[in-house]
Amino acid sequence: MDLLPLLQLAAPVMLRATGYTLFFAVSAMVLGLALGTLVALLRVLRLPVLAQLAQLYVSIFRGTPLLVQVFIVYYGLPSIGIEFSPVTAGILALTLNVAAYLSESLRGAVSGIGQGQWLAGTSLGLTHVQTLRYVVAPQALRTAVPSLSNSLISLIKDTSLVSVIAVTELMLATKELISTTFQPFPLYLAAAGVYWVLSLLFEQVQRVLEKRLAFPG
Repeated sequence: MDLLPLLQLAAPVMLRATGYTLFFAVSAMVLGLALGTLVALLRVLRLPVLAQLAQLYVSIFRGTPLLVQVFIVYYGLPSIGIEFSPVTAGILALTLNVAAYLSESLRGAVSGIGQGQWLAGTSLGLTHVQTLRYVVAPQALRTAVPSLSNSLISLIKDTSLVSVIAVTELMLATKELISTTFQPFPLYLAAAGVYWVLSLLFEQVQRVLEKRLAFPG
């Protein structure tokens, strides 16, 4: 098949699949950021039992492959009566995975704030939680932005793994096109280009956030 007809056939399919990829990535990032923040708070505040459970959760999801986690959520949980649609299972697996990494980024950023900031909050009459919220967290967020952005960029690429549960994101759409056109090289190259462009776009978002959150002066 000539390149032009191939592009005309593939472009609408890959564009639609790219929308699904973005949907998975952004949904998992928003939910993962919420969950990761909660997990980080549990560990930073060192709440009894909950902090240990949070640490165990992080260890499990950082220490096992995402592909295995996708299989467990979609194929394993139904055996104990918990069943999800492919889309829900994909988002859930991505969320649980990225939240573990985001929590460590946030916890590390908080830990990097000097003890003097905590003492300053105490001297102003703030509680430990208030000091964390109003003094430490805003500074930690500035530090964490690059790491959080890297997690989102990685997440965009990780969405390719949900193709194993028949979710038509970019990778599965590319495979289906290859099965009908028998043109693996240009189609895989096009898919790689789409992932690259998405990563570049989110790198620009990262730079904008870094500038907006930068300290005055």
